[in-house]
Amino acid sequence: MKKRVTLTFPKRSVQMPVTYRLAKDYNVAANIIRAQVAPNQIGKLVVELSGDIDQLDAALEWMRSQDIGVSFASREIMIDEVACVDCGLCTGVCPTEALTLDPQSFKLTFTRSRCIVCEQCIPTCPVQAISTNF
Repeated sequence: MKKRVTLTFPKRSVQMPVTYRLAKDYNVAANIIRAQVAPNQIGKLVVELSGDIDQLDAALEWMRSQDIGVSFASREIMIDEVACVDCGLCTGVCPTEALTLDPQSFKLTFTRSRCIVCEQCIPTCPVQAISTNF
């Protein structure tokens, strides 16, 4: 099973080896999608956790017991097809190739199932046709 979560670390927990503990103690793999972590600052980490459901739940409980905020990521990338000019700039920054240009029509194609909501495409779009829902 996979779960995408946002972890918020208090200043004192930023240096804790969380991904190591998840793998070692809970057999949970953590794919880091986005990280904003620095010493003596509140840290944020967006991760996709995968493993057995019971181990995932135990890992989430452990993180909460360490005062790490856990929230489930439910945001999705939205593309305004009316505003989109199919320039393809977003395809160059998409790490999973969820955004591609159709080679026949040169129209933007979005494969939602490949999207990891890294949001790298949003600031790249010159006409602001890409956003997230909340």
